[in-house]
Amino acid sequence: MSAVADGDERLATYRGLMGVRWTFGEHALASMLASHMHGRGAMPACLGLDARMFGRMLDHHFPGIGRPDAAAGGGPWDMATMPEYHELKALFTEHQAAHLGEQPWWIEIMIVGCSGRNHLWEDLGLFTRRDLTRLMHELFPGLAARNDRDMKWKKFLYKQLCDREGIVACPAPSCDACAHFSECFSSEG
Repeated sequence: MSAVADGDERLATYRGLMGVRWTFGEHALASMLASHMHGRGAMPACLGLDARMFGRMLDHHFPGIGRPDAAAGGGPWDMATMPEYHELKALFTEHQAAHLGEQPWWIEIMIVGCSGRNHLWEDLGLFTRRDLTRLMHELFPGLAARNDRDMKWKKFLYKQLCDREGIVACPAPSCDACAHFSECFSSEG
């Protein structure tokens, strides 16, 4: 498991979800759901998925657990609030692992996470950046392999979009508000 302190209220929720089965995908989703349910991360209701897709995701990854109260936290996410939605969807779709064709929720969850104001792993509600790195390698291996300079993931993804358009300097839309701006935009050396 990731580096989450024993006193963190997310652990009981996480452990309840993980009592059913364990793959890395389930670990990632359980941490996202637990974080959301305890007011952490930036994910909206149902991790940004519509109710039908959210139900399919739960049935696939956590069969038999019922529905955790992950719908709390407002209405559904609106992709119209994110101008780069279609570009991110194309980027993730082009680089998805073969098994993702049966699990379309992963791309949607990753896009919704990109709309947050912090590091992508924090916005998704993952417990560590290392969890995001492993998730990227499992879900989008070709894209993850391109990040050979260990750039912060959100910066890396938006740089990929800018590279496609021939734009030289390209911070993610929320980077300028981040406390770690100087770390991310110093030399990649």
